[in-house]
Amino acid sequence: MTRSTYTGRYAPSPSGDLHLGNLRTALLAWLHARLHQGQFLLRIEDLDTPRVVEGSADQILRDLEWLGLDWDGPVVYQSRRTDLYQAALDELQGQHRVFECFCSRKDIQAAASAPHGKTAVYPGTCARLSRAARMRKRNIKAPAIRVRVDNEKIEFRDQCYGLYQEWLGESCGDFVVKRSDGLFAYQLAVVVDDLEQGVTDVVRGVDLIESTARQIYLAQLLAPQQPPIRYTHVPLLLDPDGRRMAKRDGSASAAQWRESGKTAEALVSQFAGSLGLL
Repeated sequence: MTRSTYTGRYAPSPSGDLHLGNLRTALLAWLHARLHQGQFLLRIEDLDTPRVVEGSADQILRDLEWLGLDWDGPVVYQSRRTDLYQAALDELQGQHRVFECFCSRKDIQAAASAPHGKTAVYPGTCARLSRAARMRKRNIKAPAIRVRVDNEKIEFRDQCYGLYQEWLGESCGDFVVKRSDGLFAYQLAVVVDDLEQGVTDVVRGVDLIESTARQIYLAQLLAPQQPPIRYTHVPLLLDPDGRRMAKRDGSASAAQWRESGKTAEALVSQFAGSLGLL
């Protein structure tokens, strides 16, 4: 299957105001799509309902429009697409690729704290539980659903950072695709959305590069005939103290920029300067 068109996307989470780093990434994703004469889609990742801030999604749309960005087609909201995520989970179950996990984060961290474990890699505790054991545990707590990785090696060439290789068994182990609270995990939802929307290229912050191998793996399981997505992970915009910007830290937002009397054109110019384009 060949790919003759370009479809990019921007997929913010409505958990607060977009900080300037988010806006710069949105601008880069939009520019990449438009320079390739491609489509640019907008998706609101509001699946993690406990983190959603009321009014944030509408403010995101206003901020993007204020910056001069447009998008093709209607805005897509993850919270309205759970049937697609369930269908994908059913497909993985049909492939015998998933299992119920009753471990807490504390359980996993305790296993990883042994002398030979440096990171909290899932140790496979529940991967081979008997049916009787699963039934007993269900009476105590609801399970998460994990996908088996069998130490798969994933390799891709990032358009900005070059060749990236990862052994999933060593980096994360079997990972969650549906949480114990019933919410579908980000890793599954983003893959299902990108496949369903025909996304060919993803431009996003380098802080998400470590998620990419897991997403490629899921895409291979769910749509093995689909051409792999091209990824471009861009450097993060840092605050004046050299720290990465974060919504929870109250990093400068578009609203604060406007309130200070500055224009969108001035912000775009600042972004260009930060990327060495001026």
